This record gives sequence, C-alpha cells and structure tokens, in this order.
Amino acid sequence: MDNFWPVKVLRVVSVFFLGAVCIGMYWYPGGNIHNPDQIGYSFTRNFLSDLGGYESHSGAVNFIAAFFFNTGMFLFVLVGVAFLYVPLLFKEDRVNYRLAVAGSILFLLGTVFFSGVGLTPHDLYLDLHVFFAVNAFRFLVPGSLLYFILLLRSSVANRFAWVSGVYLVCVASYVGYQIMSGNPFDSAEEMIRQATIQKLIVIASVINIFSLSFAFGHQARLQRAH
Repeated sequence: MDNFWPVKVLRVVSVFFLGAVCIGMYWYPGGNIHNPDQIGYSFTRNFLSDLGGYESHSGAVNFIAAFFFNTGMFLFVLVGVAFLYVPLLFKEDRVNYRLAVAGSILFLLGTVFFSGVGLTPHDLYLDLHVFFAVNAFRFLVPGSLLYFILLLRSSVANRFAWVSGVYLVCVASYVGYQIMSGNPFDSAEEMIRQATIQKLIVIASVINIFSLSFAFGHQARLQRAH
C-alpha cells in the first residue's frame, strides 16, 4: 500500500502545525483575556486559540499569527482523511480491520472539529469556536482506545501501542479536566492552569499522531513482505 496518506500526510501535517504555532507565537502582538497590555505571547497566559483571532487581546490586528495558526488547524482535516486509509493496512485480520474502521471514523470526526477551530476565530464566532475546541478531544478518547487495542493485537512493535496507551490516559484525563474545571474568564490563575494544560495535551496529540505514522509505516512494510 502507498505510504502517502497513512504515513507521509500524518508527519507533514504534524510538523507543519508545530512550525505554524511557533511562527504564530513569534508574531502575536500581545494581550491575554485578563491583561490587554501583556507584551507578546505567553506560554502560560495565552491559549493556542488566541493565535487564531482576527485581533489579539491587545486590540492589534493579528493577521500573520492568525494565518499560520488557522491554516495549521484546518490542515488537520487531512489527518482525518489519512486515517480512512489505515484500515486497509489491517484488512488481513477481521477484528483488527473493524477496530481500525471504527477508530478512524472517530479520529476523522475529531480532526474535523480541530479544523473547525481554525475556521471559527474566537473573537468572531466564540460559541462555535468553543463548541469545536471542547468536543474535538472527546472523539479522540474512544478513537485512541480502539487504536490502542488494535496496535496491541497487531504485529506492529509494542512501543507504538504504549505511546498510544499513554496518550489515551492523557486525553481522557484532559476531557475529565475540561468537564470539572472552572471558567478561565473568572480568574488569572484558572486561565494559567487551563492554558498550560491545553498546550501539554496538544503537544501529546501531535506526538501521538507522529508515532502512529511510524506504526502504520511498520505495518505497511509487514503487509508488503507477505
């Protein structure tokens, strides 16, 4: 099977997204939801979504950061499409194939919601933006569980399964935290907690997708060998 979708696309989108976020952080004019006078971007005091606003919280036009961040988020729809090709790598085992199909549908839905975050800047479409941002990870919990089971059952090296297992624990914990946490608009302390944890789960998500690309590449080689 061609490695373009299940391997190359996952890696390229992951790397592009990280680069886009770094560029966005560099060019972000400043401000956060509690302090419009903040200079530049803060890892602990700004949400990633701040990069995608039409204006920064300082009131300055945010074109460069928004262009790169929103493009990076929108391209995650390609990751969802790539997952639709993954079940073909596991078609020799009926159970694994069905696990891959169900998991891929959930990953597609999650990545479509990530793309929705990029299409709905927080300062223009706040309700839709929050809807997409909050629910995107909720699709990834069952999707990650299915892929964790699939990788354990497959001939792929177990190290890839354990990366997915650790991510499953992280993303499930994050969804629980989202449900129980307070409103970041209520206090600067809550904002700092949520902004920091958000970045950690996003980094974990990118690492997981990057790791899965190697797992799928390994499975493709095994498939060709047979």
